[in-house]
Amino acid sequence: MAESVELTTTDRTEHGTRVARRLRKKGFVPAILYGHGEATVSLSLSSDELSKAIRHGARVVDLKQGGKVQKALIRELQWDPMGHDILHADFTRVNIDERITLEVRVEIRGTAPGVTAGGALVQPIHNLTVECSVISVPESIRVNVGELAMDQAIHVRDLKLPEGVTVTNDPDAIIVQVSQATQEPETDTGLATEAAEPEIIGKKAEDEAVAE
Repeated sequence: MAESVELTTTDRTEHGTRVARRLRKKGFVPAILYGHGEATVSLSLSSDELSKAIRHGARVVDLKQGGKVQKALIRELQWDPMGHDILHADFTRVNIDERITLEVRVEIRGTAPGVTAGGALVQPIHNLTVECSVISVPESIRVNVGELAMDQAIHVRDLKLPEGVTVTNDPDAIIVQVSQATQEPETDTGLATEAAEPEIIGKKAEDEAVAE
Protein backbone atom coordinates (compact mmCIF):
# COMPACT_ATOMS: atom_id res chain seq x y z
CA MET A 1 0.00 0.00 0.00
CA ALA A 2 1.31 3.43 -0.94
CA GLU A 3 1.89 5.86 1.94
CA SER A 4 -0.61 8.67 2.46
CA VAL A 5 0.49 11.95 0.88
CA GLU A 6 -0.76 15.39 1.86
CA LEU A 7 -1.06 18.00 -0.87
CA THR A 8 -1.73 21.65 -0.13
CA THR A 9 -4.28 23.27 -2.46
CA THR A 10 -5.48 26.80 -3.14
CA ASP A 11 -9.01 27.77 -4.21
CA ARG A 12 -9.14 28.85 -7.85
CA THR A 13 -11.70 31.53 -8.74
CA GLU A 14 -10.52 32.37 -12.25
CA HIS A 15 -10.89 29.98 -15.18
CA GLY A 16 -9.92 29.68 -18.81
CA THR A 17 -6.95 28.74 -20.95
CA ARG A 18 -4.94 31.87 -20.22
CA VAL A 19 -5.39 31.49 -16.47
CA ALA A 20 -4.30 27.84 -16.68
CA ARG A 21 -1.19 28.81 -18.63
CA ARG A 22 -0.24 31.43 -16.06
CA LEU A 23 -0.64 28.89 -13.27
CA ARG A 24 1.58 26.36 -15.02
CA LYS A 25 4.28 28.97 -15.62
CA LYS A 26 4.29 29.64 -11.88
CA GLY A 27 4.67 25.92 -11.13
CA PHE A 28 1.04 25.08 -10.32
CA VAL A 29 -1.47 22.62 -11.77
CA PRO A 30 -5.16 23.56 -12.19
CA ALA A 31 -7.47 20.93 -10.71
CA ILE A 32 -11.04 20.17 -9.68
CA LEU A 33 -12.45 18.28 -6.69
CA TYR A 34 -15.93 16.71 -6.83
CA GLY A 35 -18.06 13.86 -5.55
CA HIS A 36 -20.09 12.70 -2.52
CA GLY A 37 -22.91 15.07 -3.31
CA GLU A 38 -20.83 18.15 -2.57
CA ALA A 39 -20.16 21.06 -4.89
CA THR A 40 -17.37 20.86 -7.45
CA VAL A 41 -14.44 23.01 -6.35
CA SER A 42 -11.74 24.50 -8.59
CA LEU A 43 -8.26 24.25 -7.10
CA SER A 44 -4.59 24.66 -7.89
CA LEU A 45 -1.64 22.85 -6.35
CA SER A 46 2.10 22.55 -6.68
CA SER A 47 3.16 20.77 -9.85
CA ASP A 48 6.32 19.42 -8.15
CA GLU A 49 4.41 18.03 -5.16
CA LEU A 50 1.80 16.33 -7.34
CA SER A 51 4.44 14.88 -9.69
CA LYS A 52 6.40 13.55 -6.70
CA ALA A 53 3.26 11.90 -5.31
CA ILE A 54 2.57 10.26 -8.69
CA ARG A 55 6.15 8.97 -8.94
CA HIS A 56 5.78 7.36 -5.53
CA GLY A 57 2.62 5.54 -6.61
CA ALA A 58 0.07 7.61 -4.68
CA ARG A 59 -3.52 7.12 -5.85
CA VAL A 60 -5.40 8.37 -2.78
CA VAL A 61 -4.13 11.61 -1.25
CA ASP A 62 -5.02 13.99 1.56
CA LEU A 63 -5.99 17.34 0.07
CA LYS A 64 -5.45 20.26 2.41
CA GLN A 65 -8.03 22.85 1.44
CA GLY A 66 -8.28 25.88 3.70
CA GLY A 67 -8.56 24.67 7.26
CA LYS A 68 -9.64 21.09 6.49
CA VAL A 69 -8.10 17.95 5.07
CA GLN A 70 -10.09 15.44 3.01
CA LYS A 71 -9.17 12.23 1.29
CA ALA A 72 -9.45 12.20 -2.48
CA LEU A 73 -8.79 9.74 -5.28
CA ILE A 74 -6.66 10.93 -8.19
CA ARG A 75 -9.30 10.15 -10.79
CA GLU A 76 -7.68 11.53 -13.96
CA LEU A 77 -4.53 13.33 -15.05
CA GLN A 78 -4.05 15.23 -18.29
CA TRP A 79 -0.45 15.29 -19.57
CA ASP A 80 1.32 17.38 -22.17
CA PRO A 81 1.92 15.68 -25.57
CA MET A 82 5.42 14.58 -24.47
CA GLY A 83 4.10 13.05 -21.25
CA HIS A 84 6.38 15.17 -19.07
CA ASP A 85 4.16 17.78 -17.41
CA ILE A 86 0.73 17.45 -15.79
CA LEU A 87 -1.70 19.93 -17.35
CA HIS A 88 -4.79 19.24 -15.22
CA ALA A 89 -5.91 16.94 -12.40
CA ASP A 90 -9.31 15.58 -11.39
CA PHE A 91 -9.86 14.48 -7.77
CA THR A 92 -12.85 12.60 -6.36
CA ARG A 93 -13.78 12.80 -2.68
CA VAL A 94 -13.67 9.45 -0.86
CA ASN A 95 -14.44 8.26 2.67
CA ILE A 96 -11.91 6.26 4.62
CA ASP A 97 -14.38 3.37 5.13
CA GLU A 98 -15.56 2.99 1.52
CA ARG A 99 -14.35 0.60 -1.17
CA ILE A 100 -13.29 1.99 -4.52
CA THR A 101 -12.52 0.59 -7.96
CA LEU A 102 -9.47 1.75 -9.89
CA GLU A 103 -6.69 0.58 -12.20
CA VAL A 104 -3.34 -0.50 -10.75
CA ARG A 105 -0.22 -1.24 -12.76
CA VAL A 106 1.32 -4.72 -12.98
CA GLU A 107 4.91 -4.99 -11.76
CA ILE A 108 6.92 -7.95 -13.09
CA ARG A 109 9.48 -9.36 -10.65
CA GLY A 110 12.23 -11.94 -11.22
CA THR A 111 13.74 -13.67 -14.24
CA ALA A 112 11.78 -16.43 -15.94
CA PRO A 113 13.74 -19.68 -16.56
CA GLY A 114 11.91 -19.91 -19.88
CA VAL A 115 13.47 -16.65 -21.00
CA THR A 116 16.92 -17.86 -19.97
CA ALA A 117 16.26 -20.92 -22.13
CA GLY A 118 15.65 -18.73 -25.17
CA GLY A 119 11.97 -17.87 -24.88
CA ALA A 120 10.32 -14.45 -25.03
CA LEU A 121 8.42 -12.87 -22.16
CA VAL A 122 5.02 -11.60 -23.37
CA GLN A 123 2.85 -9.39 -21.14
CA PRO A 124 -0.67 -8.85 -22.56
CA ILE A 125 -1.94 -7.05 -19.43
CA HIS A 126 -0.10 -4.05 -17.94
CA ASN A 127 -2.89 -2.75 -15.67
CA LEU A 128 -5.49 -4.53 -13.56
CA THR A 129 -8.82 -3.25 -12.27
CA VAL A 130 -8.94 -3.73 -8.52
CA GLU A 131 -11.50 -3.17 -5.79
CA CYS A 132 -10.28 -2.29 -2.32
CA SER A 133 -10.74 0.06 0.62
CA VAL A 134 -9.47 3.62 0.38
CA ILE A 135 -6.66 2.92 2.85
CA SER A 136 -5.60 -0.33 1.13
CA VAL A 137 -4.85 0.87 -2.42
CA PRO A 138 -1.76 -1.05 -3.59
CA GLU A 139 0.99 0.84 -5.38
CA SER A 140 1.20 -2.07 -7.85
CA ILE A 141 0.25 -5.72 -8.28
CA ARG A 142 3.49 -7.69 -8.21
CA VAL A 143 3.80 -10.77 -10.41
CA ASN A 144 6.76 -13.07 -9.77
CA VAL A 145 7.93 -14.88 -12.90
CA GLY A 146 10.87 -16.62 -11.19
CA GLU A 147 9.41 -20.10 -11.88
CA LEU A 148 7.84 -19.46 -15.28
CA ALA A 149 9.11 -22.04 -17.79
CA MET A 150 8.78 -22.16 -21.55
CA ASP A 151 5.16 -22.14 -22.77
CA GLN A 152 3.84 -21.42 -19.29
CA ALA A 153 1.62 -18.51 -18.27
CA ILE A 154 0.38 -16.69 -15.19
CA HIS A 155 -3.34 -15.94 -15.21
CA VAL A 156 -5.38 -13.49 -13.16
CA ARG A 157 -6.61 -16.40 -11.04
CA ASP A 158 -3.00 -17.22 -10.07
CA LEU A 159 -2.31 -13.86 -8.43
CA LYS A 160 -1.42 -13.52 -4.76
CA LEU A 161 -3.21 -10.33 -3.80
CA PRO A 162 -2.80 -8.10 -0.74
CA GLU A 163 -5.40 -8.60 1.97
CA GLY A 164 -8.68 -6.88 1.17
CA VAL A 165 -7.85 -6.42 -2.53
CA THR A 166 -9.81 -8.16 -5.29
CA VAL A 167 -9.26 -8.06 -9.06
CA THR A 168 -12.29 -7.72 -11.32
CA ASN A 169 -10.57 -8.82 -14.55
CA ASP A 170 -11.43 -12.16 -16.20
CA PRO A 171 -9.84 -14.88 -14.00
CA ASP A 172 -8.71 -16.77 -17.13
CA ALA A 173 -6.97 -13.74 -18.67
CA ILE A 174 -3.23 -14.16 -19.18
CA ILE A 175 -1.08 -11.53 -17.49
CA VAL A 176 2.32 -12.78 -18.60
CA GLN A 177 3.67 -15.84 -20.44
CA VAL A 178 6.84 -17.24 -21.94
CA SER A 179 6.53 -18.10 -25.62
CA GLN A 180 8.88 -19.61 -28.16
CA ALA A 181 10.99 -16.84 -29.64
CA THR A 182 10.19 -16.34 -33.34
CA GLN A 183 12.90 -15.78 -35.91
CA GLU A 184 12.57 -13.50 -38.90
CA PRO A 185 12.53 -15.51 -42.16
CA GLU A 186 15.70 -15.16 -44.20
CA THR A 187 15.37 -13.37 -47.52
CA ASP A 188 17.47 -13.91 -50.62
CA THR A 189 18.74 -10.40 -51.20
CA GLY A 190 20.30 -11.38 -54.52
CA LEU A 191 17.02 -12.67 -55.90
CA ALA A 192 15.17 -9.59 -54.68
CA THR A 193 17.67 -7.39 -56.50
CA GLU A 194 17.24 -9.26 -59.74
CA ALA A 195 13.44 -9.11 -59.50
CA ALA A 196 13.35 -5.41 -58.78
CA GLU A 197 12.31 -3.13 -61.62
CA PRO A 198 15.32 -1.26 -63.02
CA GLU A 199 15.22 2.49 -62.47
CA ILE A 200 14.62 4.49 -65.62
CA ILE A 201 16.48 7.77 -65.56
CA GLY A 202 14.06 10.67 -65.93
CA LYS A 203 11.00 8.50 -65.22
CA LYS A 204 10.47 9.92 -61.73
CA ALA A 205 10.60 13.48 -62.98
CA GLU A 206 8.10 12.67 -65.77
CA ASP A 207 5.72 11.00 -63.31
CA GLU A 208 5.88 13.99 -60.96
CA ALA A 209 5.16 16.34 -63.85
CA VAL A 210 2.06 14.29 -64.77
CA ALA A 211 0.92 14.29 -61.16
CA GLU A 212 1.19 18.08 -61.00
